[in-house]
Amino acid sequence: MGDLFQALLSGLALGGVYALVALGFSITHTTTKTLNFGQGEFLVAGSFIAVASLLLLSGKAHTGVLAAADVTPGRYGLALLVSLAVLGAMGVLLYYTAVRPFFGASSTAWVMSTIGFGIIVQNTALAIWGPGSMAMPSPLGDEVIRIAGAGIRPQEILVIAVTAVVMLALDHVLRKTKIGKAVRAVAANKEAAALMGINVSAIVVLAFVVSSALAGLGGLLIAPITTASVFMGLAIALKAFSAAIVGGLTNPRGCIAGGFLLGGIEAFIGLWRAEMREITIFVLIILVLVVKPEGLFGQKPFEKV
Repeated sequence: MGDLFQALLSGLALGGVYALVALGFSITHTTTKTLNFGQGEFLVAGSFIAVASLLLLSGKAHTGVLAAADVTPGRYGLALLVSLAVLGAMGVLLYYTAVRPFFGASSTAWVMSTIGFGIIVQNTALAIWGPGSMAMPSPLGDEVIRIAGAGIRPQEILVIAVTAVVMLALDHVLRKTKIGKAVRAVAANKEAAALMGINVSAIVVLAFVVSSALAGLGGLLIAPITTASVFMGLAIALKAFSAAIVGGLTNPRGCIAGGFLLGGIEAFIGLWRAEMREITIFVLIILVLVVKPEGLFGQKPFEKV
């Protein structure tokens, strides 16, 4: 039982990162019917920008080595703000350079353009920080907390808590505020939303800002757990996209649930046979697509005539 509870806690922490990135996929898809296939590289950028910010705040070079004393909660918070701001700006740049030129067109050229943008981001990070991993100590320390015989690090608790807060905050914004209602209106019908006086272009740009910032947040949170690496983005993005498909790409709550579900499955399968984790996840995706193509929490699209 201790091993199972340990897997549950680890799975929730990993699933929290998947959920944040999956939520970013959902936001851009529902508002523009496009996806940022460079989302994994945005997560990488978030990790390295946070590490560089902490190094600079500590008076070190941006390619230096962080010590535990360098990562205080205050500096970690400042690094978070810097990372979110830079990633938000990257989201605007992505939209205007790689999505808007093809927005509304029947072609899927935006698929290759977002992939290309992600490759540019990855190679820029490679040129600045090199191919090696960079460690980021957790601002909460690395002492393992024991709960019912299972151990969990404070950073993993932080990931779960932040994901829950982000989920509740975005859910409130989307359902209870004017800007959230505007986002939902644009997602439902852009032309009708424009006729009602909603600035559709601003809402679409906002969607890319939020999506990119969520990827950056995921990168900041996972860096103290796995270290920051230029090559970690693709695997996380694939699993996050899988979580969005399983939960329901058009349902933000479903994407969150899908992220936690995949993280839990990955951790539990790892107890049995580690090499079966990826196989199990993608078999699950195929089964969901066959049985319920819209996802476990998605709704079938319909049109009124």
